[in-house]
Amino acid sequence: MTHASTHTSEPSTAPAVDLSRYLGTWYEIARLPMRYEPEDYSNITATYSLNPDGTVKVDNRAVNGKGEGEQSVGEAVVVEGSGNAKLEVSFMPDGLKWVPFTKGDYWILRVDDAYRTALVGSPDRKYLWLLAREPALPEAEQQDFLATARQQGFELDKLIRTPQRAAPHYSP
Repeated sequence: MTHASTHTSEPSTAPAVDLSRYLGTWYEIARLPMRYEPEDYSNITATYSLNPDGTVKVDNRAVNGKGEGEQSVGEAVVVEGSGNAKLEVSFMPDGLKWVPFTKGDYWILRVDDAYRTALVGSPDRKYLWLLAREPALPEAEQQDFLATARQQGFELDKLIRTPQRAAPHYSP
């Protein structure tokens, strides 16, 4: 029997996520770069709300390099048996200017007890987001959560810190 390294297995998720507490707006603190998400984007937020049918509305917003607002709206469905830690997200084709996929796995790897900081990744370890309820996160807390990502096998040498400038956030 061959011994599989932790990096060939899928990352482990938070044991259980209280979806009602996870809903609301999160600020992107850092991310692993994406093909379609330009590096000069700032003020990136993700707002989650419950749709009447029980799915989760995902509303991503950003300010592009020219200072213009961008928005991409999608829908997430909880993967059964995952304790709400695994979501399948799909985005509408018109919103794909800067979101990396039309459909993707969104795994909540870790969330703090107060639901103020979250680490989200994809099972293939290509995508990672460090999210917080405030536009800034103390460096020690960032390092603590990023250490979790490293332990889970994410390569962080290309991590991008997302600028959250004082400029007003985009609202259409």
